Amino acid sequence: MRSGSPRLLAVYVGAMSILLLLPIAIVVILAFSGQSYLKFPPDSLSLRWFIAFFGDEQWRQSLYLSIAIATIASILSTLFGFLAAYAFVRGTFRGKAVLLSLLLMPMIIPTVITSIALYFFSTRLDLIGNIFWIGCCHAVIALPVVLLILLSTLQGVDSSFERAALSLGASRWHVFTRIVVPLAAPGLVSATLFAFLVSFDELLIAMFLTNVRDQTLAVRIWNSLHLEVEPTIAAVSAFLIAVTGLLLLADWIIRRRLRAVSWR
Repeated sequence: MRSGSPRLLAVYVGAMSILLLLPIAIVVILAFSGQSYLKFPPDSLSLRWFIAFFGDEQWRQSLYLSIAIATIASILSTLFGFLAAYAFVRGTFRGKAVLLSLLLMPMIIPTVITSIALYFFSTRLDLIGNIFWIGCCHAVIALPVVLLILLSTLQGVDSSFERAALSLGASRWHVFTRIVVPLAAPGLVSATLFAFLVSFDELLIAMFLTNVRDQTLAVRIWNSLHLEVEPTIAAVSAFLIAVTGLLLLADWIIRRRLRAVSWR
C-alpha cells in the first residue's frame, strides 16, 4: 500500500494539473481561431485576432497604460516592502506582529472593499484617472506579496556578514547597499516581477479609479465582454497568459543566475 502511494499521488497531482490548465489551453486555442465568432474547437486557425489586437489603437493604449501602472506599482511596493521586511527581520520593537498584520491586511480583505475605500478617498482628492495614483493604489495590494517574499529572503541572509562589516568600520548605508541588497537580489527580482503581475492583472481597483477614456487592459476586457464577445478578447487573454508565463520564466532564470554569482 505504501509502495503504491507515491504513484497514486503522482497520478492525482497530474490529473489536477491537467484540470487546472484545461481552461487556459481552451482560451489559447480560441485565440488562434480563424472565425468571426467564438467556437470550440475552431474550424480554422489564424493570427487575425492577434493582428486586430495589436493593430487597434484603443487596445494598444490600454496595454501601455497597464504597463505604466504596473511598473509604478512594482517599484513602489518593492521599495517599501524591502525596507519593511528588513525592519521586521533585523529590528526589535514593540508591536511588530500587529504592524505586520496591518501590512498583510490587503491580502485578507476582499479587493472590492479595498477598491471602494480607495475610490471614496481618491474622489475627495480629485485623483480619479491619475496614472501615478492608480499605481500607488495597486502597490497597496502588491505590498503583502512583496513583503512575504522578502521576509523569507532576508531570513536566509546571514546577519554575521553585516556584523563583520560593521566591526571593520563600514557604515550602515554601506552595509545595506553593498551586502544586504546583493545577497537579497534574487528575492528582490521575484518580488518585483510578482508585484508587476499583481498590478498588471488587477481589475477591481482599476475599474473604480480609471475614467472612461483611459482604461487598463483588464478593464477593457471586462467592458468588451459586456458589449460583444469576439475572438479578440481570447487573443488578449492569451497575450496576458503569455506575459505571466514569460515573467515567471524570467524570474526563474534570473534567480538561478544571481544565486550562481553569489556562490562564486
